[in-house]
Amino acid sequence: MKSLKPLVISGREVLPLVEGGKGIAVSNGESSGAWAAAGGVGTFSGVNADFYDETGKLIPAVYHGKTRRERHEELIAYGIRGGIAQARIAHDLAQGQGRIHMNVLWEMGGAERILHGVLEGAKGLVHGVTCGAGMPYRVAEIAASYGVHYYPIVSSARAFNALWKRAYHKYADLLGGVVYEDPWLAGGHNGLSNSEDPLEPQAPLPRVRALRAAMRECGAPERPIFMAGGVWYLREWTDWMDNPELGPIAFQFGTRPLLTEESPISLAWKRRLVELQPGDVLLHKFSPTGFYSSAVKNGFIAELVQRLDHQIPFTAEAIGEHTAELPIGLRGRVVYVTPHDKQRAETWARTGFSEPLRTPDSTLIFVAPERAEMIRRDQTECMGCLSACAFSNWSQGETGSTGKKADPRSFCIQKTLQNIVHDGNVDDELMFAGHNAHRFSTDPFYAGGFIPTVRQLIERVQTGD
Repeated sequence: MKSLKPLVISGREVLPLVEGGKGIAVSNGESSGAWAAAGGVGTFSGVNADFYDETGKLIPAVYHGKTRRERHEELIAYGIRGGIAQARIAHDLAQGQGRIHMNVLWEMGGAERILHGVLEGAKGLVHGVTCGAGMPYRVAEIAASYGVHYYPIVSSARAFNALWKRAYHKYADLLGGVVYEDPWLAGGHNGLSNSEDPLEPQAPLPRVRALRAAMRECGAPERPIFMAGGVWYLREWTDWMDNPELGPIAFQFGTRPLLTEESPISLAWKRRLVELQPGDVLLHKFSPTGFYSSAVKNGFIAELVQRLDHQIPFTAEAIGEHTAELPIGLRGRVVYVTPHDKQRAETWARTGFSEPLRTPDSTLIFVAPERAEMIRRDQTECMGCLSACAFSNWSQGETGSTGKKADPRSFCIQKTLQNIVHDGNVDDELMFAGHNAHRFSTDPFYAGGFIPTVRQLIERVQTGD
């Protein structure tokens, strides 16, 4: 394999190996600090990061506000406090080596305020900000105001062009690089556009070639492109190295760092990773963000799929084939469905799925009463963790609402991600993963249940394996 050449990233020459940021404490100060200490670029999550008391004990994020707006303000305060805490941990563990980046989702609740708060409170500790899940036009301005490099996460040349023309050309000097996140291979939220087919993956090389060409055409500086999604063995990517068409390339690892000693996920989660087989990761659109995302097929995903299977359209009046009366709710209000769908609904009710819930698309889903109660409770307890949430209909705008009905086909993403990282239940919670996660089971590096340190992983990666 070709030897890896160091690249200048966020103002320092480092290994072109990047830890992918993973939200809600899955990449934290310990994992990112260890990655930087080994000479690479560590990335802690600035999405509702953990924070601690003076003894180092985790402080659970408990919300006391009576309204969504009050809880949203608490969430922002928690997010700033947590981001500063993780930046300090990462900085201390890095011991002056590598670079430390902070990852945020642009569509997270209070993203701009949290970015300002963390970069102000952790001055000099964060060298770069990566930002995606939306079109982060203002991230360049915010990062530049603190002298910090910024790294937009995009999935196409078109997205970068839009960002550059609207905002980034004003802050060209601090563009540290561009993260190309493959929408068919990466874990977590993916940037599939409406014109792209989730079932028809496109090879990353032509898309990254087009991204570099677009960067050069618009006059962007020749900064590294981080290839993110599907990277496992570097020997499979040698044609990307020293390739003049692509320019400088760094490789971002999101899934492999999960299985390290410094990774904060539970042992149960780590054991589940090495059991995965091809096809065990699903690209789906259940997320309340409205984006596609990739997660392990488990009980949590199966229940969401079941909600769609138990779904029928309805009308308020008898129209066309919708002639069968179906009473719903405590008051038995009548809606109209097809005779066939009425039979299906009655069958579901007899097997325990007796609670109909309305969706914004004039459909009903049928769930068990205890599931309906949980859905309603989660919607009521929303703390505004997103800028706009399809599940609860929260919006951080003036009205506090998206103007649409809350969608019971989705879920409270804050709740489930906090649960899986802190309680370790890997079957009943959302478990994000990239589509190459099944390779843990066949990679000899992990034979016998071996869990490497971050340094051991980086050393292994540099061999090509």
